[in-house]
Amino acid sequence: MRVLQPEAWAKPRGFTNGLAFSGPGQWLVLAGQTGINDAGEYESDDLAAQVRASLQRIVRLLAEAGAGPEHIVRLTWYLTSRDEYEAAGAGIGAAWKETLGRHFPPSTLLFIDGLIDRRAKVEIEVTAFLPAR
Repeated sequence: MRVLQPEAWAKPRGFTNGLAFSGPGQWLVLAGQTGINDAGEYESDDLAAQVRASLQRIVRLLAEAGAGPEHIVRLTWYLTSRDEYEAAGAGIGAAWKETLGRHFPPSTLLFIDGLIDRRAKVEIEVTAFLPAR
């Protein structure tokens, strides 16, 4: 993959503006993941804890296909509270570092009224590309 970053643009923090890749491989498209555990239950109403659980679920789904966080080419976040997001910055950063490391793919964050699951504070969709080996 090649990062698309025009020289004159300020470098983004926490994401990449674009990626280019070519060659044979497998596309991975994950449904939006919320902060539930393996039993389908929420262990916390804390946004950072739900982000951590969402990202852990994403990493596990990628592993099912033989992929890892480095193969993510797009994230779309749906969040229910701007205020909670801003207050949870350190916890979200720690969850990111723990699960995705230093990989910062293109990302879009949207603040919405709510999700279908009323306890969910975040849902994250993922597109990934696993190059052929």
